[in-house]
Amino acid sequence: MSNTKAWLEAARLRTLPLSVSGILVGSFYAYSQGFINWGVFSLALVTTLGLQILSNFANDYGDGVKGTDNEHRIGPQRAIQSGAISVQAMKKGIIITSLLTLAAAVILIYLSFGKENFAYSVFFFFLGLAAISAAIKYTVGSSAYGYRGLGDLFVFIFFGLVSVIGCYFLFAQKVDSLVILPAVSVGLLSVAVLNLNNMRDQVSDAMSGKNTLVVKMGAKVAKVYHYAVIITALSLTLAFALLNHFRPVQYIFTLAYIPFLIHIKTVVKNTVPRELDPELKKVALGTFFLSVLLCVAMQL
Repeated sequence: MSNTKAWLEAARLRTLPLSVSGILVGSFYAYSQGFINWGVFSLALVTTLGLQILSNFANDYGDGVKGTDNEHRIGPQRAIQSGAISVQAMKKGIIITSLLTLAAAVILIYLSFGKENFAYSVFFFFLGLAAISAAIKYTVGSSAYGYRGLGDLFVFIFFGLVSVIGCYFLFAQKVDSLVILPAVSVGLLSVAVLNLNNMRDQVSDAMSGKNTLVVKMGAKVAKVYHYAVIITALSLTLAFALLNHFRPVQYIFTLAYIPFLIHIKTVVKNTVPRELDPELKKVALGTFFLSVLLCVAMQL
């Protein structure tokens, strides 16, 4: 395997559409209200993609050095596990990606707030540092929160609340109470992707001491949790549309509900964790599809 291909695989490009879903929703909700700055939008995307790639590198590193990525794991083989990238090289990759992402975040903050809103700039700077720390600490270190069943909470906060509400604030410099609904929705659907991953890897995670929420509550409860997360997310998106008095044509976003309902049916019938692997991509792309259609609906 070439070095370039190894790094591209370690970046897990298939996870990137999910990571920008919140940015799209927050940005286009602001745009529907007359707030837009394409420079801010572009840098918000770059910063978010940087955070996602950083998280993927750190996850590869953390699970690799802990031995969690082993022959018992069902998912695709990771870079450190396969030997395609060394531990030291991955560590350098994490440092470089962190610095580049932080630089993008600083420029983003300056473009959004300038010199006039110093308090906002400081708050978002520390929020950026927190996001970088969260991306790394998911599996890295002795206090990795992903090994203590807290991954769902952090994914919900950063992929949902921070992504959507934070992005909206970068444009509008205020908080709209209704933006909380799609923020929670995107956050919950992101949690659904993680939950699927953890259901697939429940046995190997338990053997490696990775006490995800699925390991803690068991497969049966994890399924019920999964259904609740997705149904709540779809319900909140619908509530957002109703409270914004969407016209009939704007309910085009509900087309994205179809793959989620099919997915739930698949999970209900599933008895082999390995067979859940293709569903991760479906839910991730489904979330992106829903976000895009919601953005389109808000401009109609």
